[in-house]
Amino acid sequence: MTSIADPRRAVLYRMVMDQHVCPYGLKAKDLLRRSGYAIEDNRLRTRAETDAFKAHHGVTTTPQIFIGGERIGGYDDLRRHLGKSIADPKATTYRPVAALFAITALMALAASHAVYGTPFTLQAGEWFIGFSMAVLALLKLQNIESFATMFLNYDLLARRWVPYSYIYPFAEGLAGVLMIAGALGWLSAPIALVIGTIGAVSVVKAVYIDRRDLKCACVGGSSNVPLGFLSLTENLMMVAMAAWTAVSALGLVTGGPHGITLPL
Repeated sequence: MTSIADPRRAVLYRMVMDQHVCPYGLKAKDLLRRSGYAIEDNRLRTRAETDAFKAHHGVTTTPQIFIGGERIGGYDDLRRHLGKSIADPKATTYRPVAALFAITALMALAASHAVYGTPFTLQAGEWFIGFSMAVLALLKLQNIESFATMFLNYDLLARRWVPYSYIYPFAEGLAGVLMIAGALGWLSAPIALVIGTIGAVSVVKAVYIDRRDLKCACVGGSSNVPLGFLSLTENLMMVAMAAWTAVSALGLVTGGPHGITLPL
């Protein structure tokens, strides 16, 4: 039988109740398993049992992990003990925007393949921008109050006319959907041009002129994405798509999804 002082044996106490299974307990168990520990999994099945455990060990949270007879602590303490990094929930990161653009690019390529039999078409590029605008709008609309509050930190028009901070995600979503459909270019192009231009100028002023360290509301008001290059890219994409939509609507370019033909 394995001794409790065995350095490769872990004793885990976690809540497993009818109405609640502690997610950090599951994560701790998985991390211990992947780290090669033999695990004694003790399940706290009632509130009374959990409270008694906390009182006995003088702790305020579960799960609690013991290794080699020594209390390590909770899930974050376990990660530290094993030399694993701990994500800072307040740290700025470009990951949400990078992930969004990667997914919308793949969506555009997939749609192009489904319609035209090849992913690499001019239409895929147009869809990529339209999909990105629609998804970005959706993320903002998940909590429009939070978005508006963060947006007011830097957008030049919103700071002069607060209702614009509430209109913006609806306008972005509408323009994106119309661009995906290839419909009503006379409406989608001006919307994208206006909000994209104002957004780009606002980002340039806040970040590159005023040198302010701000978070971007581009993926919603609760994000930790720094205001900067990717925020500017979002707005420049809208301006570029607006210009392309306007040029196409005026008949200055023709041709199918695989190429462009300039009229003579």
